Amino acid sequence: MSRSMTACAEALITLSAQVAAAGLSPGTTGNVSVRDGDRILVTGTGSDLSDVRESQISVLRPDGTCLTGPRPSKEWAVHLAMYHREPTYTAVVHVHAPNATSLSCLAPWSPLSALPPITPYFVMRVGQTPLIPYRHPGDPELGSLIESQPGRFRAALLANHGLVAAGPSLAAALAVTIELEEACRITLITMEHSPHLLQSAAIRDLTERYGTSWDEQVPAGLDGTD
Repeated sequence: MSRSMTACAEALITLSAQVAAAGLSPGTTGNVSVRDGDRILVTGTGSDLSDVRESQISVLRPDGTCLTGPRPSKEWAVHLAMYHREPTYTAVVHVHAPNATSLSCLAPWSPLSALPPITPYFVMRVGQTPLIPYRHPGDPELGSLIESQPGRFRAALLANHGLVAAGPSLAAALAVTIELEEACRITLITMEHSPHLLQSAAIRDLTERYGTSWDEQVPAGLDGTD
């Protein structure tokens, strides 16, 4: 690897270890990637994020062609889709965190977000989080579904599967992942108790201050849809 790519590989190893240390990636589940110009470095298939080695990192072109390294994670299309949606993203995290995975098995709160505006931290750090329809793990169509999803977003839930989160830096991608998992936990705890949600004015203030997105949304079932 070039000096630049070696530095990116080291950053990827650090991010992977942080994801594992946060308890977001049990066993050999989950995968992480970073962008280095027109190259994507992604953890290889079956990698244990707590102990990634440089020899376990694959280097891809933006079209998914593997240039060097082992076979990449089968979720490579999910990673590439997030990069294609937003050129400023430099890191993507995909994990099967328990609360996000649990919520991904339920009907979405609205057509544009799997969960409601439950806390200011969720709105300001993550923003609207769509539920991507189910496709089997590793199905390249998951990437197409992410790319075609309307609106701007930093993260999404994959139905019956887990979450994907991205950011303009490694720290930002990790922060989005952690905050989304926490928001999913709070949503699951409160959903049977008619929780008070943030109101439109508060949401607008937070998204304007922190650059996230939250389009005007009506909970599913209240707009004439199921």
